[in-house]
Amino acid sequence: IAQQLYQQNSIAVQGFEDTELPDSFFDLAIGNVPFGSYSLHDKRYDKHRFLIHDYFFARTLDKVRPGGLIAFVTSKGTMDKQNPNVRKYIAERAELIGAIRLPNNAFYANAGTQVTTDIIFLQKREKLIDVGQTENGVPINQYFIDHPEMVLGEMAFDDMMYGNAKETTCKPFEGESLSDLLAEAVQNLHAEYADYEIEELEGEEEDKSIPA
Repeated sequence: IAQQLYQQNSIAVQGFEDTELPDSFFDLAIGNVPFGSYSLHDKRYDKHRFLIHDYFFARTLDKVRPGGLIAFVTSKGTMDKQNPNVRKYIAERAELIGAIRLPNNAFYANAGTQVTTDIIFLQKREKLIDVGQTENGVPINQYFIDHPEMVLGEMAFDDMMYGNAKETTCKPFEGESLSDLLAEAVQNLHAEYADYEIEELEGEEEDKSIPA
């Protein structure tokens, strides 16, 4: 369907791990990444044992150029998981521009799922952001503690998820419009986009670059 709708574009109908994309090339990557407790086979990243959603972040960071941007919808586990290894990996390679936490009913109408998700905005290269706790003792990424206006609901423990009493969720604010809250939160995101300067070629070598 995508190929028919966008016939002038390059559409890859294959797994992300099989796509042949150049490193440090793209200005922007946007996606709603799959999440689950399983991994993909990719020799370049196998040693890290990334779960599928973490793999999408790692591989995309290699495909985006320095200064390029990533905007991903992902599970809250990316920001809040107690094991800091994945966050450390991402933080070493990207700056966290900002993140917006959506309540667990954000995708219920069209997907029938109740899961707490984040929209994460990254710019290649940054420092580590540590996990902290809310006043009620709910573990949450330090970014959301420092920026409570970016959490569009109330963080709480939820033993309904997988029967795990330590599982957390972002409960929606009663009587509030998610679309209005999201539009307001987006206004708090600020970043400076820098154009990519192509190095001048020496001699008569043919310029094979493609203008974006």
